[in-house]
Amino acid sequence: MRRAKRLDPIPEILIFDVDGVLVDVRGSFWRSALETTRFLTGKRVTWAELYKWKNKPGNNDDWSMVSNWATALGRPTTYEQARDAFQRFYWDSDGRPGNVRREKMLVTAEQVEKWAGRFELNLFTGRTRREFAYSFERWAGTRHFRTVVTMDDVARKKPYPDGLLKILRGRDPRAALYVGDNIDDGLAAQAAGVPFIAILPKGTYEYRERAMKFRELAAIALLPRASAIGEWL
Repeated sequence: MRRAKRLDPIPEILIFDVDGVLVDVRGSFWRSALETTRFLTGKRVTWAELYKWKNKPGNNDDWSMVSNWATALGRPTTYEQARDAFQRFYWDSDGRPGNVRREKMLVTAEQVEKWAGRFELNLFTGRTRREFAYSFERWAGTRHFRTVVTMDDVARKKPYPDGLLKILRGRDPRAALYVGDNIDDGLAAQAAGVPFIAILPKGTYEYRERAMKFRELAAIALLPRASAIGEWL
């Protein structure tokens, strides 16, 4: 958690990714991606394989990842086919509770309120607006985020920087800090010229390899959890 370098200037704007940063999605999005790939291919794909695919550039969007993964396993799958199959596992379907119910917040509303006392807070997520609303519309911390940009709000998804640029609205990118947990988050930050912090818990699968990739993307720090940001700053 020691600083990799001094920030100059100290950021005025904090922009957070959602999945893996504010919300634990291993039981929701990731499990749904695994089950969808098994359903489409008929193969017993593993969590280790999922982590490898998730760490490839361009796979921040789970529908894209499933499409790429299933196709590589010999079952050509379009983005739309992957998306439609994914919904059966993520949302409640045919009387079966969906994996969305497994989501857990990784930070408290009180922590977000403390950040809001020091910084302008925003969100740039690869979720759809519906997925975001389901998890956040009743959470007390949501009111502290000034701007929320979902995949429905930009023409190009991560790793393109469109969401970050939309939040900045022409302001100096050096006045901001983007907090993410994925290679595409780092690529988007790099393209926008926004300093980047990577959330990388100890014990994460292929920790060393992921840490190396984040450092190659000029991450200014690797933190085990989002709640450590205040102390680090």
